[in-house]
Amino acid sequence: MYDLPELRPAHDALWQGLAAALADAGVADAPPALAWATDETALWAAPDLLLSQTCGYPLRHALAGRIAYVATPCYAAPGCQGATYASAIVVPIGSAARDLADLTGARRAVNAPDSWSGRFALDRAVSDAAFPENVWTGSHAASLAAVARGDADVAAIDAVTFALLGRHRPESVAGVRLLAFSQAAPALPFVTRPGGPVAALRRALRRVVADPALADTRAALLLDDVVVLDADAYAVMDETPRAPVEA
Repeated sequence: MYDLPELRPAHDALWQGLAAALADAGVADAPPALAWATDETALWAAPDLLLSQTCGYPLRHALAGRIAYVATPCYAAPGCQGATYASAIVVPIGSAARDLADLTGARRAVNAPDSWSGRFALDRAVSDAAFPENVWTGSHAASLAAVARGDADVAAIDAVTFALLGRHRPESVAGVRLLAFSQAAPALPFVTRPGGPVAALRRALRRVVADPALADTRAALLLDDVVVLDADAYAVMDETPRAPVEA
């Protein structure tokens, strides 16, 4: 889910470590290289899906029963703690907004209708009724651009995406100001097909997050650890909005 072109060498290196670990575990269908999908929905529905990453909200809703949970990554980025992440709620750098109450009536840039980080986390922080107009953008990067241009008054950006764009494309965050972080939720899960080799995937993921040879690769991806959460951890995404955590 964080496949910036600038990060593809790091993703490829991480996969090489995973593929080797899976081969050692007896998983015969681990491909030699990653497939860079342009249609995530088709990828998640593929009967031979071995490993992918999705958002927590679809995991609980549109993809429920259609994919199997494997594990949850822990990221080293502001707004992330342990296996949780938050959304960076951003406004134009010259915005008069000083707190979340000032966002009532704002035009909101949203990356996707089913995005927890880009839509529902902000609903939880402010309330859906506060935003009479949504500007649908298709990506977090496009939402940042919409806010920076003044085409929208606010956007919620996945904290990992916000940190990675700040590192690799500082111009993309230069025109916005961080107003607050949303409440934390479980980070974007790794998944496989129903009946997939969950246990072997978990062992392989634990191996790559402990491999000293992949330390630079993990740092490039902001990947600190991988943990297995309780089956109901993502149920938080079914709950009603609660108060935000201020930046």
